[in-house]
This record gives sequence, structure tokens and C-alpha cells, in this order.
Amino acid sequence: MLAEWLPDALMQEIAKENNLSETAFTVRNGEDYDLRWFTPGGEIDLCGHATLATAYVLMRFVEPDREVVSFHTMSGMLTVQRKNDLYEMDMPAYKLTPVPVTDEMEEAIGFRPLEVWMGRDLVCVLENEDQVIKATPDKEKVKDLDGLLLHLTTEGKDYDCVTRSFAPKLGVWEDPVCGSGHCHVIPLWADKMHKTEFRAFQASQRTGELYCRIEKERVMIAGKAALYSVAEIFLP
Repeated sequence: MLAEWLPDALMQEIAKENNLSETAFTVRNGEDYDLRWFTPGGEIDLCGHATLATAYVLMRFVEPDREVVSFHTMSGMLTVQRKNDLYEMDMPAYKLTPVPVTDEMEEAIGFRPLEVWMGRDLVCVLENEDQVIKATPDKEKVKDLDGLLLHLTTEGKDYDCVTRSFAPKLGVWEDPVCGSGHCHVIPLWADKMHKTEFRAFQASQRTGELYCRIEKERVMIAGKAALYSVAEIFLP
């Protein structure tokens, strides 16, 4: 949390030094907050888990009596509500367009997708959960595919859907839990399954469980948060 914005170049250097999928920076704006996200490779327009983490810090340590916090972002207003031990984010749903399956996609992923969709990111539907979990995409070939991120998704056995997310164009190989990715895959599975509530699983090495529901053109994504560290950054 900042008293005022740092220079963009400095925030980018901090994100590189952190070397995590995203680093969130927030500044108070009246009763709300402004929020920006930087990956090691550049600023991004939407990030779920860093938004949830920011809301958790604000509502636990800065304003502990607050139950809802709203953020002004590049993707519009995002609201996070505390619901017992969960934090629920109100995020925009991406509109997806079907695109042809290509040999280049199969070579990049290691499996041939059943179907492919394009929003901000490329969404590839695979045959089963084992393919999503065992996939070892080629980093350089993934960079040559369209879309900002690549999401591999399928129907799950114990969950409604299972997904993995890759972002080599942003200096991040695999995102441990991708909120903006589920703003792609939840609308897709909602159309396929004819349902509005989902328990989703992110099959990264760290893994993650998301509680999702779709309301018109919005995706509600809820998850838990925990304090990992408290630190100071010394700036030149």
C-alpha cells in the first residue's frame, strides 16, 4: 500500500525483484482504492489473486471493520466482499470467440485441443483432467500462440473444471492460481454445463481452489487468503 504512486519504472523493477506472477500496488482514492498490477514482464490489465490479496490486507490490517472494498483499475471497478473466511471478487467476464484448432497449438501444448476459444487469452479445452495435469507445454512455442495467456481447461472429476494457466509473454511461466483466467473459463463452462455455480481447481504445482459463480457479464470468484510475510523495501 502506497501513500502516492511510485514511478512506473520503479514499480516494474519491484515486480521483477519480487519475481512472482503479479505484484499489486494500491493507493487510497476517497472511500475506494486505485489498484495496479505488474508482472515481471510488464503491467497487466486484470489480476484476480493479487486483487484478493490486496483486499485481504486492507480489510484485516488497515480497515478491519470494513466488509467491502472497491478498486479502480484498468478493467473498471472491482469489488471484493468479505464472507466469513472467504473473499469474493466481482470481476468482468470475457467474451470468447471460437478459433480453429491448429497443428501449432498441438505442438506447443503437447496434446491436440478438442476446441479453442479466444478472449484476451487463448483457452484450449483438452480431452480430460490427466491431459491438463500432465501437459508440459513448450515455452517458446507458447509465446508464438495468439493471446496474452494460455489456459488449458477440462471438466474435472472432483471439481466442475480443472485449469492450468501459462504466461511466458509476461515473464511468468505458470501462474499458480489465475483469477483472470477463470474470467475466461467459467463463462465457457457455464454455457456448456448450463449452470451458474462452480467449484474450480487450478492444477499448478501449488494448486488452488476457487468458488465461482456467474451473474450476467460478471464472474464472482471467492477464495481464502493468509498472511505470508511482513517486509520493508529499501528504495534507492
